[in-house]
Amino acid sequence: MTDSTKHLLLVEDEAPLRVAIAEQLADRGYQVEQVDTGEAALAKLADFAFDIIITDLRLPGVDGSAVVEGAVERYPDIIAIVVTGYGTVKDAVEAIKRGAWDFVSKPFQIDELLHVLDSAIEQRRLKSENAYLRAQLEKRDRFEGVVGRGQAMSRLFQLLETVAPTGSTILITGETGTGKEVVARAIHQGSPRRLHRFVALNCSAIPETLLEAELFGHVRGAFTGAVGNRQGRLEQAHKGTLFLDEVGTMSAALQMKLLRVLQEREFERVGDSNHTIKVDVRVIAATNSDLGRLVAEGTFREDLFYRLNVIPVQLPPLRERKEDIPLLVQHFLDKLASGDRSAGERSAGERSASERSAGERSASLSGERSVRKSVSQDAMRRLMAYHWPGNVRQLENAVERAVAFSAGRAQIDAGDLPNEIQQAQEAALASAVTLPEGGLDLDDFIGGIERDLVQRALERTGGNKGQAAKLLNLKRTTLVEKLKRIERA
Repeated sequence: MTDSTKHLLLVEDEAPLRVAIAEQLADRGYQVEQVDTGEAALAKLADFAFDIIITDLRLPGVDGSAVVEGAVERYPDIIAIVVTGYGTVKDAVEAIKRGAWDFVSKPFQIDELLHVLDSAIEQRRLKSENAYLRAQLEKRDRFEGVVGRGQAMSRLFQLLETVAPTGSTILITGETGTGKEVVARAIHQGSPRRLHRFVALNCSAIPETLLEAELFGHVRGAFTGAVGNRQGRLEQAHKGTLFLDEVGTMSAALQMKLLRVLQEREFERVGDSNHTIKVDVRVIAATNSDLGRLVAEGTFREDLFYRLNVIPVQLPPLRERKEDIPLLVQHFLDKLASGDRSAGERSAGERSASERSAGERSASLSGERSVRKSVSQDAMRRLMAYHWPGNVRQLENAVERAVAFSAGRAQIDAGDLPNEIQQAQEAALASAVTLPEGGLDLDDFIGGIERDLVQRALERTGGNKGQAAKLLNLKRTTLVEKLKRIERA
C-alpha cells in the first residue's frame, strides 16, 4: 500500500463492539467504514477498493467466510482478518483457505489486533511480487472474452445465451469502446455457425466509393483498379456471420442494397448484374448512433432499421458497471503477461485488427511479460472513480500504459496511471466526504445526492419513470413528486 491512509471495512453485527473497534482503529490512522451484515459488506466491496477488511465469522445471512472469499476474489491484494468468538482450529483453517490473512479470537485486546494488522501490512509490502492472487473467473462470468459480474452484465449474459443459438439478425448498440465487436464474436461462437467464418466490416473506416465493392465483391474491370474478380465480405461469410460495424454511416443507396440481401439472401457483385449469388449468412450490425433518430431525420431507412433491429442488444457504458473494473483490469493484466492476443480471445473493448496489430503490442510489452503484475488498492480506487468516456477500450489502454510505466516492479501504483485517472476523486463512500470546518447544509447536501441518483436512474432507464422508480425502490407516484420538487428547486 503506497497511500498513507489505509481504508478499512469493519464487519461486525454487535454494535457496541463494532463502534469501539472502529474508534480505536480510527485513532491509529485507519479510515474505517462500518457495516453489520455480510450482504452490506459485499455491496460496499462492489463500490470501493478497500485495503483491509476485518470481519466477524458468525454473521446473520452471508457469513464472514463468504465475505472474505468475495473480497479476495474481487481484490486479490486486500488484507482480510477474521475475528470470532467461536474460534477453533477448523474455523481458522477454513477462513485462511478462503483467503483470510490471519485469525483473531474473541475476547482480544486492541493491541493484539493491531499487531496482526501491522504484521500483515509489512509482510504484504515485503512479499509484493508474490502478493498477487489471481481471481478465478467462473465460466458463467465470461462469455467468450466478455468480462463482467455486475447486474448489468448478468442481464447481458442471459440475453446472449438466449439469442446466440438462433439465426436472428441482431443490432448491437452502445457507446464507442464498450465492446460491440467482441459481443458479436461471442454470439457467433455460441451459435451453430461457429465452425464457419466470422467476417467483420467497419462501414465507417472504408470510403463510400469502395464500401459497396468491399461488401458485395466485384468483377474485373468494374472500376479503375479492379484488375480481377474478388469476393466480398458477404461471400466470405457464407454459412457464417457477417458483422457490420457503424452501419449507420452507410449511404442511402447502399442501405437499399443491404435491405435486399436481408430480405432475399441474394446479391450481385459490382460490375456483374447478370449473375445473382445466393448467400446463407447471419448479419449482426452495430452502431454508436441513435438509429431511431436517424430514421426520424430521414438519413436511415426505416425498413432497414426494422430488419436489423430484430433482436436489440444494448451494451452498458463502463461508468454504469464500475464493479466490473477489478475483473477487467485483472483480465487485461493476464493477457499482457501471457502475450495472448488472438482474435477469438480478445476481451470486451479491445481494438480490432485494423486498429492495432498484435506485433506492435508484442514489441512494446516484450520486456514486461515475464513480470506478474498486481495493482495497488490506491490505483484501483482511482480506476473505479474515473468516468471512462472511452469505456473498456480506454481502460485497456490505461492498463497497458501502467504496465509499461511500472517497469520491472511487480505492482502498478497510482503514479503509473494516466494523469486524468490519477486525479480522479475518491467519492464512492459517504465516509470519504470531507466535513468543512464551517460545516455544511445537510438538507442541501442530501438533496444533491438525491437529485443525482434520480437523474442516473432516469438515464439508465431511458426516461422511463416506472422502471426508474423500481431501481430506487420507490413508488412511481413518489418519484414523480420528487421530480416536481427537484424542478421547483
